[in-house]
Formats: sequence, structure tokens, C-alpha cells
Amino acid sequence: MLQLKAATFGVLMGVLSASLSAAPSPITDTQKDTAEQLIETALNSKLGYDIVTSLTTEVGPRLGGSEAEKRARDWGADLGKELGFDKVTIEEFSMPFWDRGHLHIALTSPYQQELYGTALGGAAPSKSEVNADVVYFRDIHALTEVKDGELQGKIAFVDGDAMVKSQTGAGYGQANQRRRIGWQHAQRGGASALVVRSVGSDSHRFPHTGMMSKNDDKWAEIPVIAISNPDADHLRRLYRADKPLALSLHSESKWKGEVNSGNVVMDIVGSEKPEEIVLIGGHLDSWDLGTGAVDDGAGIAITTAAAALIAKLPTRPKRTIRVVMFGAEEVGLLGAFAYAKQHEANLANHVLATESDFGAQTIWQLVSNVNPEATILVDEIAKILSPLGIIRGAADVVGGGPDIIPLAAKGVPTIRLNQNGRDYFDLHHTPDDTLDKINPDELAQNIAAYAASIYLLADTEIDLKSTK
Repeated sequence: MLQLKAATFGVLMGVLSASLSAAPSPITDTQKDTAEQLIETALNSKLGYDIVTSLTTEVGPRLGGSEAEKRARDWGADLGKELGFDKVTIEEFSMPFWDRGHLHIALTSPYQQELYGTALGGAAPSKSEVNADVVYFRDIHALTEVKDGELQGKIAFVDGDAMVKSQTGAGYGQANQRRRIGWQHAQRGGASALVVRSVGSDSHRFPHTGMMSKNDDKWAEIPVIAISNPDADHLRRLYRADKPLALSLHSESKWKGEVNSGNVVMDIVGSEKPEEIVLIGGHLDSWDLGTGAVDDGAGIAITTAAAALIAKLPTRPKRTIRVVMFGAEEVGLLGAFAYAKQHEANLANHVLATESDFGAQTIWQLVSNVNPEATILVDEIAKILSPLGIIRGAADVVGGGPDIIPLAAKGVPTIRLNQNGRDYFDLHHTPDDTLDKINPDELAQNIAAYAASIYLLADTEIDLKSTK
């Protein structure tokens, strides 16, 4: 009897296994062949590297709202037309413009030494040279406990620690608090200025800039400066040696009124469902210390090149593929919010969105937030990407990238091709963000992954909208 039951169970399992293995793939053989051809073409193409070379060389740094960012929009529109996109438009929006200006900062006690620093986005100028003693805070938590008026006539210095290098950039959010909100507590304490350790993982004397957060609708009324990690280490050692610390600084950073920015929107119109949009992109602006190669010239190159390769196929995918070169990302995702507002009436037709904005090293993981049927499709896409060294990640990850946040909040499904970010916070927002940091072969791997996955998502009949 036990043998009979065992035999019966074996037969049932065999039938179940055969049934499972016989389930049709959501990807046809033709689609798979096309995706694999796109991968091969991308890996042997220089298009992406040529794009990021052109952007960083011909335009250079592109601070949000600046004349250089306008030149970048014109560059992007011309590129889209040259590459054969069916429709290219520039969608303008207004924004407040903050300019870095000139900065000088130096240690004056216990001896004279020049420091390497940069103003943080949204910081106020110094009305004159600030010469003051330094009050040391080990981290942002210590500063938040300062009493009102306690720092009158002083310069507050928030130390913290250099970020630990990691594939995912873990730790950035917490470290970034000293940059984001430190000024609110220093100003409340009456400080004449705030100096913080740069938010980065490098050990070079390159300060990291970045945007601060508003307090309701108000920006800082004091200078706020980030100094390099080695300079912050130096101040810590002096403090621990019980040496009297004093600094001298003068900053010209300030707001300069309303200006225009914009998003460059480029479409490859779908062959059967042109109204349905698969959106990819990166941000066109950059900080002004380097040339914005890694952040985010690479993302512009990756997504534009991937779409351009798809456009050369004999048959266009069923859905429209839209590349958006977002403006003014660094200063508060302004282009992303403007796009979501300008296209609010049509967001129901945005069936998927993702962004490349984490450098130029290789992609290692595919995550998603689509409905269960579409999740099976993404699982199959991951198998096609596997030879590129990409693994399947979680199927419940909301986001798609910084500029996709406003779209994801409105229910647009997302995927994210996660890049290896071990070097990202060495370069991010620093003078060291330059073209030589990009490996052409790693960039090509990114483009191959985007081209294959976006083609398959645009050509499927499957609805991608989440049912959650």
C-alpha cells in the first residue's frame, strides 16, 4: 500500500512538473532573439560613450537653471533629432536660481592653513569675512540638541564620518542629514556659519556639494560649507588634542531670482499602442564642480543610446519609448515634478518608468514594482540579462530612480536596473566627477541591459500596471 501511494504521488508530481514546465513564456522566440541581438549590438557600440563625451566636453558642467543647462537642453534636442527620434520637444518650467559664487575658507587657529570647501546649495552669502571660534559637534545628532542662541558669534562644525563604500550606497541617507538640515539647528543656535564634513566616501581633498532642505518655505540665512574628508579629519584631530579651533571664511553664494529650466522629451513612437508610454531617462543638469560625467551624464548616455538602438530595429516595439532628459534634478527634482504636473492628465498611459542615475559602473540587479502577471515577464527578462552578470532582485521595490519618484507616487509601475555604486560617492558632487572615471565597457553593459529590457517591456502585450 505504501509503495502504491508512493507511486501515485510520483505520478502526480510528474504531471504537475510537466504542467509547470509547459507554461508558455511571456516572451516569444522572436522577441528573445531581438533582445539578444540588441545586447550584442550594444556591447560592441561606442554610441553611449560618444554621447557622454560630447555632453561633458561640448557643454561641460550644467548647474540647474544656468546658461550652461540651457545649452545642454539645446544639445539634447539636437542629439535626439540626429539619432532619429520621432518627436523631440523641450518642455520649460520656471525655477529659483542659486549660484555658488566664490568661496574662501581657512583654519586660523591653532595655526594658518587653507581648507578645501564648497558652498552647499541654498546657502546664504557671508555679509563680510567671518572670523570666529569653532564649536565642534561630533555628529548631526549633537547639533540638534543645541539651545537657541547658544552659538552666537561662533562657527558650528559638524563632523560625522566618511561614508563606507558599498555596492548600494547604503548610509547616504543618514550621512546626508548634516547637509540637509544642519543649517536649521546652527542658525537657530545663532551661529555665524555652519561647516560640515562632506557626504562622501573618498579620501581626497575634494569637497562634496549638494542641495540643502528648506525649512517650510525658508532657506538658510547663514553660509553653509562642506569641507573635504581629509580636512574634516584634521579638524577632529585638533579638537581631540584640545587645540583652540578658529576659522576664517567668505562665501558669495546666493539666490538670483526666477529663471527657466526644462526637460528634453524624445519619443520613439510605438507601432501598435503609441498612446502607451514606457519612460526612461536620466538628469541633464549637474553640479558645477566637475563636468557631471558620472552624475548624470552617464545616465543620459545609457538611456538615450539604448533607445536609439531600439529605434534602428526593422519593426518598432508596440508601445512608445520616451526618453526624458530631466532638468534641475540636483536642486530638488524640479524637472521631475514639472514633468509629472505637465503630463498629469496622461499618467494613466505611462505604463512603466525607470531612470539611470547611479553612475556608470556595471548593472548587477533588476528589481521591479509591477503587477503579478508582469512580474513573471520581468523574471523572464532577468534570465535574458543573466549573461551580463545581472541577477533578479525583489519584485516589490517602489521607485525607479530619483526623477521617477513623482510618477511612482501617482501609480506608474517601475523597474530599476541597479548599478554597482562602490565608486559613486567618491565622485558624486565633487570636482572629480569627470569623463575619465567612466569605463566604456561598463557603460556598454548598462546600455545592453537597458536596450534589451526596455524593448521587451515596450513590445509585450501584458499590462504592467500594479493591482496593489
